[in-house]
Amino acid sequence: MNAKEKERLRTLAKKQLELANSPINLARVEDWKRHNAGKRGRPIVHVEIDTFEQEVILPVLECQDATARQLETDLLRNFINFELFDDDWVVAPYFGVQWKTDFHLFGYNITRTTATDVNGHTLGHHFNHVLADLEDDFEKLGKSTWSVDYEATESYRSAAEDAFGDILPVRMVMSSPEAVPTQKVVHLMGMENMFFNMTDYPDLFSQMMQRIADDYIAYHHFLQDNGLLCSTTSFELLKQGSKCFTDCLPEKPHPSLNEIWGFMDSQETVSISPQMYEDLIFPCYRQIAAEFGLLSYGCCEPVSAVWQFVKTLPNLRKVSVSPWCDQKMMGSELKNTNIIFHRKPSPNFLGVDEVLDEAAVRAHIQETLDAAAGCVVEFTQRDVYTVHNNPTKVRRYVEIIREQCEKYYQP
Repeated sequence: MNAKEKERLRTLAKKQLELANSPINLARVEDWKRHNAGKRGRPIVHVEIDTFEQEVILPVLECQDATARQLETDLLRNFINFELFDDDWVVAPYFGVQWKTDFHLFGYNITRTTATDVNGHTLGHHFNHVLADLEDDFEKLGKSTWSVDYEATESYRSAAEDAFGDILPVRMVMSSPEAVPTQKVVHLMGMENMFFNMTDYPDLFSQMMQRIADDYIAYHHFLQDNGLLCSTTSFELLKQGSKCFTDCLPEKPHPSLNEIWGFMDSQETVSISPQMYEDLIFPCYRQIAAEFGLLSYGCCEPVSAVWQFVKTLPNLRKVSVSPWCDQKMMGSELKNTNIIFHRKPSPNFLGVDEVLDEAAVRAHIQETLDAAAGCVVEFTQRDVYTVHNNPTKVRRYVEIIREQCEKYYQP
């Protein structure tokens, strides 16, 4: 890292701290606290940039040294939403560093074959499966492994501290731990094989899912017992695309599992019946979910199809309402509760056409607000892979959602 790169990082660190202490940011922090407490008020709006970072972060990177470039990227991620889109993604008054940990289900480090699009970006991929028929391959279910790279973590933390720690405090943080058992199964054997095995060998499949539950819980206890869990009560990332702000959990250096947020989903089981979900999938999920203090559930799957089971989770506080969800049904179920209606609008409006169809966006958002009357509502836009290099379009998209909320939201 040369002097010019260090000065670039220090400039970004100063900007982050300035934005974190701005009146607008501080007011939005209070909105998040009210929102995650399950109190009705204006809906929270956020656009997740992970899938189109190449259009908003990559063009402004200046550092060449690998560590400096990663620090620069992470600093920009902390406040670029605030600057470019003016959504509710609040800016923290510190720079967070996460422990570098690994969890390999049944001991496998799954590899994948990738494809590159016309712009040279890697999007398409295929997982290289290691299991097929459970009756033949059950003995291949080895011991799950996990580890933490203390040296790499400390190296990155130290680099941040040395570069700008006198300006922006550097601290260890943690996103909400995630447990996604059926995603792991699909990576191991593929979706078709998963469905065949559920049908052909339900007993073996149940045994496998029980082992997955046991291993996830053991891994989470490894993190807890080694002081690797961090507080999830404020600016930390809550999967999928949310923030952890809450007064329901303690803010402490080394919390227990039952004192943090967790996240789970089961997108891969959308094609099975609710009964099969209850019999073969939900027991594993229920066991893991019970370990957490609060739970966020769901991603792109229509949670409404299995809501009769998911709603029994006692620590559930946030549930995804995807474009494939029956949002009227979910609105009816979540009305006058403290479980947050976490809407994921269709990405087509923002990501397909170069020019925003404002009338269509307004109608789409109004449909959600009508369905979610009486609910605590949050909008997270995900899965947009291009904004056609036009951040202004994203800013206008956020403005439209806010305008519709002001006009049609019924708390």
